[in-house]
Amino acid sequence: MMSSPAPEPGEFLALLSEDEIADLRESGRKRRWDRGATVMSEGDTSDWALVLTSGRVKVSSHTASGTEVVLAIRGPGSLLGDMSVISGEPRSGTVTALEPVEGYVIRDFAGFLKEHGRVAVLLLKLVVGRLRDSDRKRIEYGAFDTTGRVATRLVELAERFGEPSNGAVKVALPLSQDELAGWTGASREAVSKALRSLRDRGLIETGRRRVVIYDLEGLRKRAR
Repeated sequence: MMSSPAPEPGEFLALLSEDEIADLRESGRKRRWDRGATVMSEGDTSDWALVLTSGRVKVSSHTASGTEVVLAIRGPGSLLGDMSVISGEPRSGTVTALEPVEGYVIRDFAGFLKEHGRVAVLLLKLVVGRLRDSDRKRIEYGAFDTTGRVATRLVELAERFGEPSNGAVKVALPLSQDELAGWTGASREAVSKALRSLRDRGLIETGRRRVVIYDLEGLRKRAR
């Protein structure tokens, strides 16, 4: 198997068999990036994809005015850059390491898919899942206020990366408030106000790049 930690449930690597993982590893080359490093750049054209094995990254894009929009946070097991490889079009987003990350660079990913038909079908299901997630976020932007959107993102982080801690859930938050704002489609000031509101309700406690959720169910209710 590839390096620990275990891939997130439902992510690309978690869906593969041991033989498929072994073939993928033989097809690629292991690489490491430091926190803050650019892993992929929006607009680039390249023939390689990346399977993340440790650490978290953000996928972002910039508007015409230069505002950063965070499209997703990806963790261990994620597949990145596959759409550009398959379509031959420039990359649609920039991938930045939120912490030290490692992964396998697959140079001929299209060739790997041709030799592994089951994996190609799994990838199609993942792409459909991404599209549904994108649709869900668009609905959130129109239906929820800033506090609701921030609560939704914190619930997502807790469910994906949270660690139980004395009856609470602790999340090592790799995002700055600016990045969280870019992920919720709000200004930094609005996000600061939303976090303060959630703290005042006793739902969370925030610190430098971390958040402790004392009432996850209450946070879920506020996210609706």
